[in-house]
Amino acid sequence: MDNINNIPAEKFRFSQRNDLYHDSKFETKPVSYFQGAFRRFRKNKGAVVGGVVIAVLVLFAILAPFFTPFTPAYYDMVYAYVTPKTNLFANSSIDFWDGCRNKETNKIGYLKDLALALETGREVIKDGEYTVSEDGSTYSYRYDTYYGVGFGKYKIISPEEFNDIQRYQNETGRQVLYPVVKVADRPTLEKNKYDANIYYKVENPNVATLRPKLDANGEIIPNYWKYEAGDTNSLIAEYNSLRIEGENGIEEDGKQYFYAYGRRVDGGIEVRAEYYEYYIYQHNEVKKDGIEEPLFLFGTTQTGKDIFACLAYGARFSFIFATVVAIANFIVGVIWGSISGYFGGKIDLFMERFAEILGAIPTIIVITLLKYHMGTASQVLVLFIAFFLTGWIGMAGRTRMQFYRFKNQEYVLAARTLGARDVRIMFKHIFPNGLGTIVTSFALVIPGMIYSETSFTYLGIINLEAGNTTSVGTLIAAGQQSIMANAGYVALFPCMFLVLMMLSFNLFGNGLRDAFNPSLRGTED
Repeated sequence: MDNINNIPAEKFRFSQRNDLYHDSKFETKPVSYFQGAFRRFRKNKGAVVGGVVIAVLVLFAILAPFFTPFTPAYYDMVYAYVTPKTNLFANSSIDFWDGCRNKETNKIGYLKDLALALETGREVIKDGEYTVSEDGSTYSYRYDTYYGVGFGKYKIISPEEFNDIQRYQNETGRQVLYPVVKVADRPTLEKNKYDANIYYKVENPNVATLRPKLDANGEIIPNYWKYEAGDTNSLIAEYNSLRIEGENGIEEDGKQYFYAYGRRVDGGIEVRAEYYEYYIYQHNEVKKDGIEEPLFLFGTTQTGKDIFACLAYGARFSFIFATVVAIANFIVGVIWGSISGYFGGKIDLFMERFAEILGAIPTIIVITLLKYHMGTASQVLVLFIAFFLTGWIGMAGRTRMQFYRFKNQEYVLAARTLGARDVRIMFKHIFPNGLGTIVTSFALVIPGMIYSETSFTYLGIINLEAGNTTSVGTLIAAGQQSIMANAGYVALFPCMFLVLMMLSFNLFGNGLRDAFNPSLRGTED
C-alpha cells in the first residue's frame, strides 16, 4: 500500500465512456433441471444401453402378441417339445432354427424314420443325410420334429369330417388321409396295434420292437389294405379318398384294386391322418383361428404350448402388473413418507413403528393367508394385494429421508415465514428437491416386482395359467422339467428375458441416480 504514492503520474490516464464495462448478457439458453439430468444421463453409455434394451423388451411385450396367432391358452400335446423353427432357415442347409434336432438311434429307428419320409415325401431326415458309426450300430442325422410326428395313433372321425377332408384334398391337392392297414395285418401287441406310423410289413409282428421287412432290393414293403373294384361285400368300399397310383386304382394280376382310406368302427371311421396336414386342415378349414401351419418360433413346452406366445403375453402381464403396483406403491409411499418426515415427532414415531411391524411380515405368509381367505378370487388380485400391502414401505422410507434432509433448509424456512401452507411446502418446495432419489427408487421397483412375481409363479405359489394369462416364471418352471428331455430352449428364452431385464434396469437405474443427483454418483442408495 505504501508503494501507491510512488506510482509515476504517466501511468495514469482518464477513462473514456467507451471504457466502462458492465455485466454481459448470457448468450446461452437456460437449462432446466430435467434437461440437465437428461444431458448427464446421455453421457452414461451403460445406462443408455440399458434403456434401449428395456425399450426393446417393452416393445416386445406390447407388440409381439399381435404378430402371433397363438395364445397362452393354446396347446397341442402332439407337438410337445418341437424345436424352434423359422421359415428363414427351415429350407436352408444351415443347421440352425430349422425345427430339427440331432438324433442318434439304431438301425431300426432309422428305418422307421426313413419309412415315414418315403410315404409322406417329407424330409423327416433333413436332406436325407445321415452318418453311421464304424461298428454300424448308431445312425446320426438331423431329425425334423415337426414332420417326425407322422401319423401318431389311428384317429376316429365322423363320416361328415371324412367327407369334408376328401373335399379339402380335392380342392387343395394336399393329402391328409393315407391308406389304412387291415386289423389282421397289424402288429399284435397293444402299443403297436394302433400305431398309425407302421404302414409296412414287419419281420415279427408279435414283438415289442418291430423291424421293417425289406424286399430283395432293400426297400420297405407297404402293407396297405386294398380291396377289389366292385367288391360290394366290403363295408370299406364307400370310404376312399385320393388315389395313390392313379384315379382308377391299381392293377395287379389283371384285377383292379383300390386302397382303403378308412375303416368303419363304432363312433365313426378309423383313418390314418398325417398330423402335419391334418393340423393345417383343422386350423384353416374347421377352427379358422388364423393358424396357417405348425410353426413355433421359440419351440413348444412339454404340453405343446407356444413359447413365443407365452413369453410375449407373460412379459406383457409382468410389465403391466409391475407398473400398476409400482404406481400404487409410489403414491401411497410418497404420501406416507412425506407426512412422516415433514411433521416428525410423535407422528413420525407412530408411522415408522407401524411400517416396521407391517414390513416384518413375510410376503409369502401374506399370500398364503390371502389365498386361504380368497380361495375363489383371481390369483392376480391376490398377488396385487400382497405386493401392495408392504410394497410401499421402501418408498415411504426413502421419501421420509429426503424430507428430513430438506425440511430445515433456508428456502423452506423462508416459505414458512411468508405464510406458505404445509401442503405447498411439502410438495412444492421439498418434494422436487428429493425427486432424483425417489425417481431412481421408482425405476428399480418395477424389476423388483417382476422378479418377485416370477419367483412366486416359478415356485407354484401363484398360478396364473388361466385363459390368456401366463407368467415368465411358469415358463422357467416348465424349462426346468424340459432339461431331462433335452429341450433346454424351453428355459433359455424366458431366462434370457429375465436376465436382460434385471441387468438393464440396474444399469438404467444407476444412470438415473447419477443424472438426477450427481452428488450420489458412484454410491449406492
